[in-house]
Amino acid sequence: MHKRNVIRALTAVTLAMGLSASWAQDNTFKIGLLLPLTGPFASTGKQLETAARLYMAQNGDTVAGKKVQLIVKDDTGVPDVSKRLAQELVVNDKVQVLAGFGLTPLAMTVAPIATQSKTPMVVMAAATSAITEASPYIVRTSFTVPQVVTILADWAIKNNIHKVVTLVTDYAPGVDSETYFKQRFVAQGGQVIETLRVPLRSPDFAPFLQKVRDAKPDALFTFVPAGVGVSLMKQFSERGLDKVGIRVIAEGSVTDDDILGTMGDVALGVVTAHHYSAAHNSAVNKRFVEAFGKASGGLRPNFMAVGAYDGMHVIYEAAKATQGAGKDALLQGMKGQSFESPRGPVSIDAQTRDVVHNIYVRKVEKNGGQLWNTEVQTFTSVKDPAKAAK
Repeated sequence: MHKRNVIRALTAVTLAMGLSASWAQDNTFKIGLLLPLTGPFASTGKQLETAARLYMAQNGDTVAGKKVQLIVKDDTGVPDVSKRLAQELVVNDKVQVLAGFGLTPLAMTVAPIATQSKTPMVVMAAATSAITEASPYIVRTSFTVPQVVTILADWAIKNNIHKVVTLVTDYAPGVDSETYFKQRFVAQGGQVIETLRVPLRSPDFAPFLQKVRDAKPDALFTFVPAGVGVSLMKQFSERGLDKVGIRVIAEGSVTDDDILGTMGDVALGVVTAHHYSAAHNSAVNKRFVEAFGKASGGLRPNFMAVGAYDGMHVIYEAAKATQGAGKDALLQGMKGQSFESPRGPVSIDAQTRDVVHNIYVRKVEKNGGQLWNTEVQTFTSVKDPAKAAK
């Protein structure tokens, strides 16, 4: 073959390969899912991943004519690992969306990467109010702590609870819980006798609970991360706080649906506020709980699962609306969405990019031999009060 023809042929092959690679890239919609799949918060990662995969199984793995690729990475619950993996997902894998984020510090450390690369970031679990303010590219489908604890403070005052001790895990959502509960409770005439904070890693609740017992409040208000509530309630019982008439009112993570069955009867009567219960009485939720149970080998979905399931919905709908485009167009497609979730009606506030949804006051009851967070009161379309106050 003539040298010029060889060059032409090679150029044609190279061009074809380039076009084919570009076509392949253009025909893939990549979601980078950052989750704690090992370490102390592995149960969080399992709930999030199961729900995300369930959404894809039910709604297909193509959107706007593009193949959806879910790239799951284990950040082990460590912020530095989250940051490194997020950089790799954006630079090497060229994902259109970053998603997941089981804990606040993980979301906060990745926020600048989302901003710099203009990559929409869907927070499916972390709940500190300020997260959405860390980057204009963050959209949240989980909940905010102030949404929940202010509702609980209102309920407590109306139900003859006037003196409380607060006991929270010492990191951002715990501090949010303490701050916003106390602010609302005191504003209505309640008294916070003492505020206690427990370390996030390897907490021992016993000495703190002894202080609660000695203070003799009407109730203990508490927040601990999902999965830690079993240890808290076990030590609450061992210290005999339930025997001396101290009630427990809590942010809903404490009686997380995933672990409620292992708490035992000490959990009976615990009152919480949250945006989701597996016992939520709707046709959409009943189908979700059944499908999640089959997909997970019998687990009950918790609020993390619904955050991931709804997060996938927001991503899919935005991708459809923008024909699979990324960056600012995709972000715009996420803002202002409104839909029926297993938790009830949900919308994404177009200004704050935060979730607006119902908050339920729930009471732990036994039904059919199992413990459930039974919804006893509904507060509709609750926005984040921390942002409303600004």
